[in-house]
Amino acid sequence: MSILKRVFNFYVDGFRDMKVGKDLWLLILLKLFIMFVILKLFFFRSKTPSFDSDVDKAMYYREQLTD
Repeated sequence: MSILKRVFNFYVDGFRDMKVGKDLWLLILLKLFIMFVILKLFFFRSKTPSFDSDVDKAMYYREQLTD
């Protein structure tokens, strides 16, 4: 049996035998979902306008950086 398959089986068997760990992993995944999806959608929206071309975008950022 290859080493990767043995390592994979080790972690799968360990996760299968967990009691409290499954609930903790669920909490961790829920927290990550909230942090990266919900907060990004509502609080970290892009405040830059949309541009028709790359030249317009470059000019906008050049003006913003030099002012």
